[in-house]
Amino acid sequence: MPSSPSSLPSWPPPRPTVTGVLRTIEGLLLRGEQRTARRNAWDAVLEDRRRASARRESESAVGRAGPVGGTSALPR
Repeated sequence: MPSSPSSLPSWPPPRPTVTGVLRTIEGLLLRGEQRTARRNAWDAVLEDRRRASARRESESAVGRAGPVGGTSALPR
């Protein structure tokens, strides 16, 4: 009985990604706790970048809007 096409391996085999290769090397060189700490630190860096980008966008939008009605909305 012939095997179905879906059970055959794909050819050419998929190339490994840079991320996959780096994670494999990281797993070989670092203990579990160090690996977790490094990933947590990198996640924090990425989140800080996202927040900074959002802050720049909102400051830009506020700057474009300018003053409303020509007077300050804050009481004196």
